Amino acid sequence: MKLHHTLIGLSLLLALGSAQSAETIRVAIGTQDTTINCATGGLLIRELGLLEKYLPRAGKYKDVKYDIQWKNFTSGAPLTNEMVAGKLDIGAMADFPGSFNGAAHAKAGKQSLFISVLSGSTLGSGNGIVVPKASGVQSLAELKGKTISVPFASTAHGMLLRAVKAQGWDPERDVNITTQAPEVAGSALQSNKVEAHADFVPFAELFPHRGFARKIFDGSQAKAPTLHGSLVDAAYAKKYPEVVTAYLRAALEADRLIAAEPEKYSELIAKVTGIEAEVNYLFHGPLGLQTRDFSWKPEYRQAVKTSIETLRLLKRTDSDIDAASFIDDSYIRAAYKQAGLDYERQLKNYAKLPLKAKDAATGKPIADVKRLTQIWVQGEALVRHYASADTAFAELRKLEASGKKLRSVYAHDQLSGLKLLAGDAWFVVKGKEISAFLLKADAEAYARQHQGKVLDFDALKAGQVAA
Repeated sequence: MKLHHTLIGLSLLLALGSAQSAETIRVAIGTQDTTINCATGGLLIRELGLLEKYLPRAGKYKDVKYDIQWKNFTSGAPLTNEMVAGKLDIGAMADFPGSFNGAAHAKAGKQSLFISVLSGSTLGSGNGIVVPKASGVQSLAELKGKTISVPFASTAHGMLLRAVKAQGWDPERDVNITTQAPEVAGSALQSNKVEAHADFVPFAELFPHRGFARKIFDGSQAKAPTLHGSLVDAAYAKKYPEVVTAYLRAALEADRLIAAEPEKYSELIAKVTGIEAEVNYLFHGPLGLQTRDFSWKPEYRQAVKTSIETLRLLKRTDSDIDAASFIDDSYIRAAYKQAGLDYERQLKNYAKLPLKAKDAATGKPIADVKRLTQIWVQGEALVRHYASADTAFAELRKLEASGKKLRSVYAHDQLSGLKLLAGDAWFVVKGKEISAFLLKADAEAYARQHQGKVLDFDALKAGQVAA
């Protein structure tokens, strides 16, 4: 009996010792919830508990305990500070702050890796310039000699410098560029304390949606590719590569979910961030303003390289990090492979999230999206789709006449295909054909060419359609 008790005691001691020696792995992730195109790399993973689903549990991870930590930031700079200080392992941010992240790690004798794109535009959509709602300014060309605020060292700052250069202006003399955070810019625009403001996702759309600003320039006009993506501490990634891949598996799952039900998850993002679902849908819905894309396309690699060079020009860093080694696609490739997805195929895919819908008026599948117009009605879970703007506006008038309230109306720029908040767009009417434009000058040129009539949203909604 004594031997039996002794064996039981030894077994208990061994079990206790094993439990005490089980490794605890921290997974500390910095998010930017209000930068809504980072949602698949942070907010959705956290809110839906997706990381726990993919963290490794076999092999060397068999008895591991995970300490998952989340911390939200309003910009990339403080997130970078905590990564460099060793308080975070993974973070999501744009190309410019991401490059600064790499430089800050290098300065501290450390290294970070840019491991995945989350969302972006190979043309530059997402960044933009707005003016106060009552301003008479309709284009960037009219801002010479004016004050333009922008968050310094942001991806929007890079876009603004490129746009100013394209005008042939000297950024030191021809415009007054001042630094201003998005949360300050909103009140500045409302009180007319700034003549224009350049910003990143989602503020060039959020401010107009809230009714106190008007977008006059889209980053795609500067032809400056932009992205938000995920970074990781290199030493952490080397020690726990399977954990990093699991994080990206969770991000891919978040992407699949929001692609299938963009309205539902736009509402979730709104609930967490306070940024209206209508703006979230503008980005995350079909044919969105930006494309969720996890692959390192050449344009995104160039965006990182350009941001490193620009940060040095702005004297925001003196680190000479190499973009080729800073970007590491091995983890996202591993995540794609585990998920049964084709990374090489995605590298070649430049298409936006496609629209697979029937016309709300005719019931026929929508094949041509050139004049696609979408209406989100208050109290309806799903956005209505119309192949013809003429049909959409006729339905819009009926809806309002019946007492229905509209959440938002979306249109697409006739020249670029850019998704627009229709409330601030310009329209050219020619018979029953209605074409949308971001810029008034583009609408006027198109009207001259096609003998059409230029109307704003309110005039078109009121039925002033005779050309």
